This record gives sequence, structure tokens and C-alpha cells, in this order.
Amino acid sequence: MDPLESLKRAAAENAVNLVENGMVVGLGTGSTAKLAVQALGTRLKDGLHIVGIPTSEATAEQARAVGIQVSSFADHTRIDLTIDGADEIQRATLDLIKGRGGALLREKIVASASKQLVIIADETKLVDQLGGKFPVPVEVVTFGWQSSERKLRDLGARTELRIKPNGQPFVTDGGNFILDCSFSPIPDPAALDDQLNRIVGVVEHGLFLKMTSRAIVAGQDGVKVLVRQ
Repeated sequence: MDPLESLKRAAAENAVNLVENGMVVGLGTGSTAKLAVQALGTRLKDGLHIVGIPTSEATAEQARAVGIQVSSFADHTRIDLTIDGADEIQRATLDLIKGRGGALLREKIVASASKQLVIIADETKLVDQLGGKFPVPVEVVTFGWQSSERKLRDLGARTELRIKPNGQPFVTDGGNFILDCSFSPIPDPAALDDQLNRIVGVVEHGLFLKMTSRAIVAGQDGVKVLVRQ
């Protein structure tokens, strides 16, 4: 197994141990979150019973395949625990950049409805300042997306419309486009969060601030649990 994959799996299995019988569990999207869904499927074979709220159609399909009962906010207004990955985790605050998997809108809805948001990652995702490694994904409506892009550039972003391997624009489960916006290191994530929220046409963005309960990070020295103060 790839060493990085092993670290991701260690973090995922550690997080899944937090899940208790009868919980409503938010199921994240992405390569690391996928490992958590697999681990939950193993626990189901040992008698665990949970209800899952998936953050994407892909995760919903995987959850059903491993035997997780999939539900929605129509039946469950609150989520006990969500397990998800991240592109970047700021050490001091546990603030995040998320959205490389293209599910940032649903991920943020699920995270905001969760009593606990547990982020799982390998140690390469830890950063001192957000934005140095990965762009901030910004989900925009397809109508007039070029206008939204111009306003993002006015904020200093280097923007790139996310494209699929076939050359067509990537379309989210909500039917929107994603603009990947590079701001270099972000000196004030809260201020940028406010600026992004003010742009007409922006549906959601990948800054997840003050939402993480704990980050479970696997590295060469083992698994560490970081708790937001």
C-alpha cells in the first residue's frame, strides 16, 4: 500500500472509533473520507447501526454498497458526528480549505448541522497559513459565471474554471461550476470569507472556518488528535 494511503487509512479508522450505535453520521467526500466509509462498513458487520447523511451522490452510492442506511435532512435535522477530509488544515485554528472533491456546498451544509465535525488527514495537510498549497474552490451558478469570476479576480484571485478530463466544465451535484481561486497564503481568512459571501453568483466556497471540532492527523510518528480551543 502507498505510504500516504496507509496514513489516510490510519486517520480514518481512528475517527470511525468515535461513532456510536444509533448515531446519525455525516459522510464526507474525497479520497480520505472514502476510507472512513469503508471502515464504517466493516463496523456494521460487527453490529453497529447508524444512519448516514452523505455529502455527495458518489458517497451515497458507496455508503449503500457497504450497507449503511442512507437518509436526508427530511428525516434528520441534526447530525451527531460528521467525518470528512480536507485539503488544508491550519494548525493553530483548525480552519480548513475543502472542496477538491467538488462537494463543498453539501459538505458545508452537513458540517453546519453537525454537533461534531471530525476532520481526517495525513500530516501533509497541516499548514501554518491557509492558501499556500491549494486554491480555494468557489462554487458559482452557471448563469453569468464570468461576472462572478471577474469579481473574484478583483479580490486578487488567480482563477481557473474546473474542467473534467473530457474538456467539459466540471458540474457539481447542485448543477453549478467551480472556480479554483488561488490567493497565495491568506492573511485573514475571516475577511476573505466575508468578501466571498458578498459576491452575487457565488453559491458557496471552500473556507470552513470555526467549524472543526477535532482533526485526526496521521503521520510517521503515529496518529495525533488536534482539538479546537
